Amino acid sequence: MLRPDKKYSVYDLRQLKGKRCLTHVHVKSPEEAGAAEAAGIDLLSCSFDSPASQARLPLLVAAAVVGHLGMVPRHATWTNVRPIGKTAAEARQLYEQMKRLENAGAYAAELELVPHQLASYFCKKTSLLLMSLGSGSGCDTQFLFSDDILQDYDERIPRHAKAYRNFLNEYKRLQDERIAAFAEYAEDVKSGRFPEAGHLVAMDEAAFKEAVEAIEGRRGNA
Repeated sequence: MLRPDKKYSVYDLRQLKGKRCLTHVHVKSPEEAGAAEAAGIDLLSCSFDSPASQARLPLLVAAAVVGHLGMVPRHATWTNVRPIGKTAAEARQLYEQMKRLENAGAYAAELELVPHQLASYFCKKTSLLLMSLGSGSGCDTQFLFSDDILQDYDERIPRHAKAYRNFLNEYKRLQDERIAAFAEYAEDVKSGRFPEAGHLVAMDEAAFKEAVEAIEGRRGNA
């Protein structure tokens, strides 16, 4: 089990609001979580978002709720993947959505692909911790996905993200190594090079002879 040396509570995060921008990475495996912790990343998250209409139910059991505002990928069929809030009307609608989440009791919201000026303004107008994903540096946390930081997929990196490594090439290299290793193993089996004497378990010859005689004798009596 991952036991981080430093673990922020919701209380801690609220006390830090407006004081400094925390680093925030969405991880998808224990290995990534361990690496992010070792690197000193402030916050780690996994997938979950909640609209205002659903935010109250988890609060009945004292769950800490994080909403999702701006460009919500699962709603992109209605909006397309684009910045949200570039017009006055959309900005007003976004503000009202934020306030509904705040009034429902959520403590934070991911703010995705919102103009940076608007995101900074919103951050001063809410008690929610706003987590910027492509929404500038004026929010309470700066948020990126490990997929983007590590570039482990075969697509164009989003404009708002930055790749610090190229794991895709490393995965391809490892896959080539897997194929080569399996092919070498198959060839060794076909040619008799595997297994070698060092890979075998042997029994004492006298014990082997005794076992064969016992088995053959039993067959003769059957």
